Amino acid sequence: MITAIVLINADRKAIPELGPALAAIEGVSEVYSVTGEVDFVAMVRAREHEELADLVAGTIGQLPGVLKTHTHVAFRMYSRHDLESVFGLGGPA
Repeated sequence: MITAIVLINADRKAIPELGPALAAIEGVSEVYSVTGEVDFVAMVRAREHEELADLVAGTIGQLPGVLKTHTHVAFRMYSRHDLESVFGLGGPA
């Protein structure tokens, strides 16, 4: 599974509708409305690079109100939640 973090710049007028529209796309697992240089951060998961390209360029990038996307493909995932779960197995609480 390929995980990508997609940074999305949006037309200000489209922001209220764009968040739910992004979250409704199959392959998009999470969408965050954020402060800073971008308006949204979307977590995208795909089985192949071609599927990822279709999701980002063909679907997300074509939504009304999306001005620009910048995609980062993840190599590894580290999670404090996952680490706490592993260390919690079988040990005293």
